[in-house]
Amino acid sequence: MATLRAHSLQACSGIRRNIISRRTCLRAMAGRMILYDVPVSNNGARNRYIIRKKGLEGEIDIVSPQTIGGLKSPQYLALNPQGKMPLLILEDGTPLPESEVISQYLLDKFASQGDSLVAATPEARAKAALATRIHDVYIVPIQGAMYRSMDSAETRAKQIEQIAYQLNVLEGIVEGPYVAGSQVTSADAALFPTFVFFEFMLPTYFGWKDVFAGRPKLAAWWNNMKADPVAAKIMEEIRGGLNGWAASNRWRDQGISDHVANTAHKWAY
Repeated sequence: MATLRAHSLQACSGIRRNIISRRTCLRAMAGRMILYDVPVSNNGARNRYIIRKKGLEGEIDIVSPQTIGGLKSPQYLALNPQGKMPLLILEDGTPLPESEVISQYLLDKFASQGDSLVAATPEARAKAALATRIHDVYIVPIQGAMYRSMDSAETRAKQIEQIAYQLNVLEGIVEGPYVAGSQVTSADAALFPTFVFFEFMLPTYFGWKDVFAGRPKLAAWWNNMKADPVAAKIMEEIRGGLNGWAASNRWRDQGISDHVANTAHKWAY
């Protein structure tokens, strides 16, 4: 604990030119938590959903990693050597990375505050954990096929095919009306932001007619989640970022448009 806290202090003290950023960082040392994240981040969005659903806005500040130099800055890497977000800084300065670890910490730390977001039975909790695990292990590592540069059209096409496959896997898991049944859980928080990616990118850039075609349980779940004001705010934030990507011609510049033009591969499912 002392070592991790020292890393946090080192990261804060390394900010010399931007006094406002240094003060932002030091808020964690004064007893407020900080979540480093950006609106377009689907992984961080699960944490933002939980923060808002549990009414923790007064406990946790959400700021961009740019306030301490960005993900690859020495200050940020001192807090999270992986150089990824989200990253939660606890009240004592301890850095806590990894979105699902952060989610479970928040559910534990603030169990008595706001919505529970924990299923009521062992079976439902297992289902929520399974859906989250499928998402984190089999979807997140390949989601970049939808928006990042890749070496070949073949590799991209195989990963898009895998996304379709994992959507079918999730269709077999989702209970309805939410992932684990009648209660919203952290699994819904984990999945929903990535489905905002799917719903925006797959029809627009890969020719899918409907992400939810043949997946009625996921379709019903999606509609239920969109009716949640907190989820609607998450969708607004992510789509704002994605619209910015589109305006800057990301899909052209990352070579995706050229790959999809290659009709030797299947892109729409």
